[in-house]
Amino acid sequence: MSSGLLALLAFSPILLAAILLIGLRWPAKHAMPLVYLLTAAVGLLAWDMSFNRVLASTLQGLLITLGLLWIIFGAILLLNTLKHSGGITAIRAGFATISPDRRIQAIIIAWLFGCFIEGASGFGTPAAIAAPLLVAIGFPAMAAVLMGMLVQSTPVSFGAVGTPIIVGVNTGLDSATIGAQLVEQGSSWAQFLQLITSEVAIVHAIVGTVMPLVMAMMLTRFFGREKSWKVGLQVLPFAIFAGLAFTIPYALTGVFLGPEFPSLAGGLIGLAIVTSAARFGFLAPKTTWDFAPAKDWPSEWLGTVEMKLDQLTAKPMSSLRAWLPYVLVGVVLVISRVVPEVTAALKAVVLNFPDLLGEVGVSANFQPLYLPGGILVAVVLATFFLHGMRVRELATAVKESSRVLLSAGFVLLFTVPMVRILINSGVNNAELASMPILMARWVADSVGGIYPLLAPSIGALGAFIAGSNTVSNMMFSQFQFGVASSLGISSALIVAVQAVGAAAGNMVAIHNVVAASATVGLLGREGSILRKTIWPTLYYVLFTGLIALLGIYVLGISDPLNGG
Repeated sequence: MSSGLLALLAFSPILLAAILLIGLRWPAKHAMPLVYLLTAAVGLLAWDMSFNRVLASTLQGLLITLGLLWIIFGAILLLNTLKHSGGITAIRAGFATISPDRRIQAIIIAWLFGCFIEGASGFGTPAAIAAPLLVAIGFPAMAAVLMGMLVQSTPVSFGAVGTPIIVGVNTGLDSATIGAQLVEQGSSWAQFLQLITSEVAIVHAIVGTVMPLVMAMMLTRFFGREKSWKVGLQVLPFAIFAGLAFTIPYALTGVFLGPEFPSLAGGLIGLAIVTSAARFGFLAPKTTWDFAPAKDWPSEWLGTVEMKLDQLTAKPMSSLRAWLPYVLVGVVLVISRVVPEVTAALKAVVLNFPDLLGEVGVSANFQPLYLPGGILVAVVLATFFLHGMRVRELATAVKESSRVLLSAGFVLLFTVPMVRILINSGVNNAELASMPILMARWVADSVGGIYPLLAPSIGALGAFIAGSNTVSNMMFSQFQFGVASSLGISSALIVAVQAVGAAAGNMVAIHNVVAASATVGLLGREGSILRKTIWPTLYYVLFTGLIALLGIYVLGISDPLNGG
């Protein structure tokens, strides 16, 4: 069988996912079981994998899914707990009085608060929180959803306390084989993953600093009376200041602390700096900008949900008390990652599953206390007492979070095992390289040295298909690594721009648009939002690709696996 035909067969599960999800608009819960079955069939028939290896890979995927669902559950549970304790309402109310300028309100609420929520919760929650908050203080529903979608970019690679890197890249790469190669080069898997993390943070910081300006310009162009980009540009000094207030601590945290903290730290530090600056009018434009009167808004802008801050809860709470759980998450996470004794104690509680069904290297483990899910659940229990909640309120939060978990979990039960079959297909009776590696070699031979320019677009495509940065990284990290190895260029940087592109792809992920639109009653108009978000997505992947080209061919960036 020719290499081109084998590459097509290896690519067929991803192609089927694209056809079903994008072309036929099937929901992922119907599409992904078929994609899993096709992957297993290609592995068994074309790659001549043993049935035992396919089954072991499936079990490995299910165990990895368990860890991922644990993180999702903790993140969503904390959010729902704060909703029922009155914490989210207190946070919202604190934003309403900062500045009358709608451009500044959008930057503070959607960009900075949204980045922080992404760091804490991930999984599309910033848009779902920011949109109703903006509507509550007087934004048109469509403008609110657009602002919420644009924040689904820079912070996403480190969303849900680093899940797209910790789970997505970590399990999307063949860590056993690559780790052995790294040891031979005098390095280690942990150092390699941290190198990827650092490069993700730096690239995002370069490309993402202008996103607040993009938000302001799109707000005035599509929702202003004057329909002008120029009016958005008036806020340029403040917007760049807000961008840097997030991206500088974000990049430093990614480089020096690891993948759990950049979006959390950048959002929290940026929020404190920019909110204080806005209260004093620092770098604010001379003229205050507002929408036209609500009676003049087109019906297309309006949702069916009306939100008023004073109707959300009757329980008064100070801003400090409301923010305390999120501050606790940050503090406990830092302690758990940088204090060796605490790290060791948390990692001591572990379920190990080595060499599943006797297949060497097909292993998994579950660390319930060390994974961010355990820390988030611990903070939820602390919040119960800190916010003086009733048992009934916490039970409702658990029930709502479990419902979200079931819907997300069903899709992941097929998606993650599919990815593991792809990665583990290198052990077979046909003596073929694994499916991602074979695809990578074919792409490297076909595209050649210009590939770094295209690498972020692959990540964005994965996020568009799957609705998740984490899943895109799982699907494509090994593929991207393989292309880089075939071309003899920095595999860490190519995997890093995969993760950056996958973050940007969240701006056009239908799943995220639907979730955000539902919170303000705007369902059915997702197409109008996507036609606007496609442009910043293209900006993000194009500039990321150019940075990758520059880094590899001008700056000579390398890594331990290509002589660096």
